[in-house]
Amino acid sequence: MADLRAQVADPREGILGPRSVAWRIGADLGLFAGGGRAALLQLAHPKVAHAVDQHSKTRTDVAGRFARTFHNVFAMLFGDLEQAFTAARRVHAVHTRIHGTIPDAIGGWPAGTPYEANEPESLCWVHATLLDTTIRVRELLDGPLPTSIKDAYVVELQRFAALFGIPRAMLPQSWAEHAAYMAEMIGSDRLAVAPCAREMARFLVGRGARVQPPLGRIAEALTHELLPPHLADQFGLRGTPRRTRAGLVAFATVYRRLPRSVVAVPAHTDARRRLAGQGPSRLAAWTERQLFGLAQRATASR
Repeated sequence: MADLRAQVADPREGILGPRSVAWRIGADLGLFAGGGRAALLQLAHPKVAHAVDQHSKTRTDVAGRFARTFHNVFAMLFGDLEQAFTAARRVHAVHTRIHGTIPDAIGGWPAGTPYEANEPESLCWVHATLLDTTIRVRELLDGPLPTSIKDAYVVELQRFAALFGIPRAMLPQSWAEHAAYMAEMIGSDRLAVAPCAREMARFLVGRGARVQPPLGRIAEALTHELLPPHLADQFGLRGTPRRTRAGLVAFATVYRRLPRSVVAVPAHTDARRRLAGQGPSRLAAWTERQLFGLAQRATASR
């Protein structure tokens, strides 16, 4: 992390800071609309899927896992430098304990293929899904972004990737390089939906409940629309494309009119208050509690 520390001019601002593209386009609640897409793209990689299936409490503690994941991610993106490093060390320590083998052949992976959570190739794929989904949802909400903005975002997130130990040589240097990597991966046999991934997808959209919660139905339809069609089919997702697209257009129209202060990610709000010498926001804390409650209700068993 010494190299990353040397790149940061003001440790109070963290790895990116308020003048970054990342803080501008990746800091509002609308991006959670892509959460299902990012999660299932990750689970479409058999190494990631089996690591989560064999070592995670996703099924028994969905709200807790959601909270822990985003506390760590937001600490890295919006915390000061020491908060970012502390979160990175915490995630790395957890990942160190996660290793095993893929039990059955799937896609291009033979049975017995080993996996490790800190393996750079898998980390690179997870990183790419987050980057890609942020841009995809941002453009759905606000319209096309200039290539220069997307290029800057790709380069800025190299600092975020560095916190996970991903070698810079494995990371794209432009949006075009990132898009080529995504297209190559999505068209390859390195992605294939294993039975455990399909089952986790059912759980994440509430299909494991006796009656699927309304939020689960919305999440399923939205994720079906945002995923590559062949992966949505492999996951067994149900969707109503015309209705979902019309809903997205209506949502985006309303969302663009909301004040940024209303839709800001709580960690981003608190980061700006921290830099202004102010304490944490009570509204941000309340918003965070509602987010975790929504995650619980979307998957709740009945």
